[in-house]
Parts: sequence; structure tokens; C-alpha cells
Amino acid sequence: MLTSARRGLAVALLFSVLVSLSGCGTLFHPERKGQLPGRVDPAIAIADGLGLLLFIVPGVVAYAVDFSNNTIYLPTRDGAAIDSMPIEAGLDQPSLMAMIETRSGRHFDADAVQVERPDSLSQALALISTEAKLDS
Repeated sequence: MLTSARRGLAVALLFSVLVSLSGCGTLFHPERKGQLPGRVDPAIAIADGLGLLLFIVPGVVAYAVDFSNNTIYLPTRDGAAIDSMPIEAGLDQPSLMAMIETRSGRHFDADAVQVERPDSLSQALALISTEAKLDS
């Protein structure tokens, strides 16, 4: 029979190993699973780092789980990741504005929406990153 001190130590050890093995970001923010990588959430990084203080292997596993699930990253702006939507060939500015308003629930002025058709995916990503830098 284990003494109460040994039992408490065993329970604490088991709890810390289970938390470390599952990854703190996965436990605290399961809604972030699968989001796009971005800025690292310092609270999650510190919580995973506490696993390194207890034992090396559970801490490394916690970081690996959170990085593989992308739960260690802060959510993107307004809590929404970049989303894709099917676009018809004849898309014009009014129909694009209607789609944006339907999905976001916000109304935009006609001057606020600009329709551009990039030549390649790399050009589209460059346009997105330029706009994101202007917004921040």
C-alpha cells in the first residue's frame, strides 16, 4: 500500500506526463487545431516549457504535438484563418461584395472592395501579405 505522500506524488507525476504528452495548446485551445502557422502564443510556449523542467521527453513531445497541430500559434486576425471560396468565371465587384458581406456579416462601401485577378498563386500570396502589412 502506498503512503499518501507517495500516492500524491504518483498522481502529480501521472497528471504532468499526461498534460505534457497531449500538448498544452491542444488542451487549452482545441479550436486552433489545423489553423495556419503564425506568431507563437507565449502562454502556450511557456506552458509547454514547464514540461521541460519536469522531464525532457514530455516537454519535447508537448512542443512537437502543439507544432504539428498548429495549436501553439496565436489565432489569425479576427479569429479567422484565410478562407477560400469558389469563384465563378464572371465574378464582378457587386457579386464579390455580396459574397464578402454574406460570409463576414459586415457591409463594405464600393470603394473599399477592389477586384484583381493575379497571374499566379505567388502573386496572389504577395498581394495578401502586402495588404496584411498595410492593415497592421
